[in-house]
Amino acid sequence: MSDNAHTETTHSAAGFVRHGAASWRDYFTFNTDHKVIGIQYFVTTFTFFLVGGLLAMLIRYELLTPPAEFSTTTYNSLFTIHGSIMIFLWVIPAMAGFGNYLVPLMIGADDMAYPRLNATSFWLIPIGGLTIIAGYFVGQSNSGWTAYPPLSLQPPVGQTLWIVGVIILGTSSLLGAINFLVTIALMRAPGLTPGRLPLFCWAMVSTSLMALFATPVLTAALIMLLLERLLGMNFFNVNEGGDPLMWQHLFWFYSHPAVYIMVLPGMGLVSEILPVFSRKPVFGYKAIAASSMAIAIIGFAVWGHHMFTSGMNPWLRIPFMLGSMVIAVPTGVKIFNWLGTIWGGKIDLKTPMLFALGFLGMFTIGGLSGVTLASVPVDIHVTDTYYVVAHLHYVLFGGSVFALYAALYMWFPKITGRMYNEAWGKIHFWLNFVGFNLTFLPMHWLGLQGMPRRVAEYAPQFQTVNQIASIGGFLLGISALPFLVNALVSWARGPKAVDNPWRSLTLEWQTTSPPPVHNFAVTPVVTHGPYDYGVGIAPTGVAAPAAAAAAPAGD
Repeated sequence: MSDNAHTETTHSAAGFVRHGAASWRDYFTFNTDHKVIGIQYFVTTFTFFLVGGLLAMLIRYELLTPPAEFSTTTYNSLFTIHGSIMIFLWVIPAMAGFGNYLVPLMIGADDMAYPRLNATSFWLIPIGGLTIIAGYFVGQSNSGWTAYPPLSLQPPVGQTLWIVGVIILGTSSLLGAINFLVTIALMRAPGLTPGRLPLFCWAMVSTSLMALFATPVLTAALIMLLLERLLGMNFFNVNEGGDPLMWQHLFWFYSHPAVYIMVLPGMGLVSEILPVFSRKPVFGYKAIAASSMAIAIIGFAVWGHHMFTSGMNPWLRIPFMLGSMVIAVPTGVKIFNWLGTIWGGKIDLKTPMLFALGFLGMFTIGGLSGVTLASVPVDIHVTDTYYVVAHLHYVLFGGSVFALYAALYMWFPKITGRMYNEAWGKIHFWLNFVGFNLTFLPMHWLGLQGMPRRVAEYAPQFQTVNQIASIGGFLLGISALPFLVNALVSWARGPKAVDNPWRSLTLEWQTTSPPPVHNFAVTPVVTHGPYDYGVGIAPTGVAAPAAAAAAPAGD
């Protein structure tokens, strides 16, 4: 399982530090190699994803029949932990994992700007995750992943652990954002101007800026909630003169940008995959890069559309409605440029391309339902119904998770030095695609017919559609097994991969698979943009090396 030629060990004020991996044991250490940290992110977050998926299957089991099988507290706790795991422990940190592994390679650097800070960012993930899960066992939290007061002010100690866990995870995200911004700003290879940056790097810049400005707001709100629970300070309890709407404003000021924190890196990954498997330059490079920055800016002006029925001043609905609709414009720019990229291309339907096309279709459906939810009268009609559940999952599963799967297959040869089994990859895609749509497409109808979300019991007329959704949910859960087996077997015994099996032009494919400890034997010099395919498929974007590779970046 080694992805490096050797391990460097140093002693410092911080203690015993490893850089690189010579055996599987090095993946369980405080390792400063960005590639090792990336793999640590992948394995840890996917483990949490499997746990969250099992909880989702329990929820769908409950909803097979109208009467409740679980107690209300148990059911509410299940979807609280499910939502918390999928958002805070799977999608957000998994995208950071790809940022860790790919960004230094894509910009021709030997590591992240702050390797020890990078390792710290990772190790906060299992600590925060285990804290949240421990809260489920010591006292079930049933306030949902949104933690609205007054439910989140009630006694179970599990809610306190949930708050502490999310603060830890937010700290990890904040430290990672600082690291990405400094790395991309200061450590690019000679010739790699901003106009030549891979689109994934632009996506990580936008994502990191959003995390940098939004995460402290959520952290402040969580600290206020914690102080109210532990010390009796009053911020949100209306019976004591507090304002529960203040929590909603603070929470959604972070959590709507968090949607783009989860999706923008996936958009960047798809922007790298589509031109490779279409054998065409990316269409509208500048427009895609600019749209990422536009989403990062506009994303801070739309949080109020989550609160149209909350009792906030009615005139505020209009600017939030307009902002929520306007943000669809840069998203649409991306979609049409992706379509322009694949139009007329020599499309190769390998597994990464299948998942990238699946992302394109599923995210578009989620975006269209998002535009309907931005409309005040529609939103009021379907608030707290399964229409919202369908929209959320088409954006975050159909968007983020499809993109993550596409990227895992795309860069599997680079990470492991082995090729995955293509047949099993396609089986995984079709099980995932069919199971996903069978689960969440019927939820649009359920919501429009008035079925409320977050309920264990429901009216009998909804049973047939819920059973269809549950069958799809079980199929979606099972679909992870082919991927898991394929990844483990291929990593251990798969065919050896050449350095550039996809004939891609970005810098990470111009070094060995897997890369050496310091990524490049000598520093590359960039002379072209990363998508200049032109005639033929030679890597024209990289010129002769300019100088010997520098020592690893330090803190």
